[in-house]
Amino acid sequence: MNRRHFLPLVPAAFLPGCQQDNTPKLTVGMEPSYPPFEFKNDKGELDGVDVRIAEALAKHMGLPLKIESYTFPGLSPALQGGQIDCIISAMTATDERRKNIDFSDAYVFTAIAMLVSKDAPIQTVADLNKPGLRIVAKVGTTGESYTREHLPNAKLRVLDEEGNCADEVAKNLADAFIYDQLSIYGHWESRKETTRALLTPIREEYWAVGIKKGNDAFRAKVNAFIKDFRDQGELTKLADKYLVKERKLLESMGAPFIFR
Repeated sequence: MNRRHFLPLVPAAFLPGCQQDNTPKLTVGMEPSYPPFEFKNDKGELDGVDVRIAEALAKHMGLPLKIESYTFPGLSPALQGGQIDCIISAMTATDERRKNIDFSDAYVFTAIAMLVSKDAPIQTVADLNKPGLRIVAKVGTTGESYTREHLPNAKLRVLDEEGNCADEVAKNLADAFIYDQLSIYGHWESRKETTRALLTPIREEYWAVGIKKGNDAFRAKVNAFIKDFRDQGELTKLADKYLVKERKLLESMGAPFIFR
């Protein structure tokens, strides 16, 4: 992690979440149920790519780090309400979310894809927009919003947990699960007998740090951190630790890696 360029301590008034106890800190919100980006390891400790990024951002700002856990739909309201200072949780920067929060520059480039039942007559996303087709998506994700916007003829069911979504497809209770490309591959790996992974991107996306609307000074500091972190090769180090298999998958597909 970059330790060469530190910024001055940010006053508590600058970070809304710090006002409660008057102790300057960086309070980051995430949903820790999305390995390898944010999860609890065998020791019960928060771990993953986004956890390491949050730690590095706090060091860059010269602040102690506090991570608050939320369900994914609860992250943006927590940011808007000042309970947290930013979101680092594999969050896609979308126009819909920009109505309520701002975003940093991108730190991950990804895509949504789909997991389908093994015997389902589905080859492309166009095959999903038919009456009677059952699509499942995790609540609050771009898979849900994409289905609502682009696949109005399909029947959508929204669940809280991504694993449950994949199980619905495996049990033939749903025809397709739309989610991010790397996760779809992972869910297929553990359900090869009953599912297929269609990894051709449905839509390319990028993840960014969620920031409270109008907090431009803070966003500038986060953007400076992301650039420095990337330039110093720290994203590559995280890939070497957490994303070896995923990098090989993308290489085999002739697709660019998520850290660019």
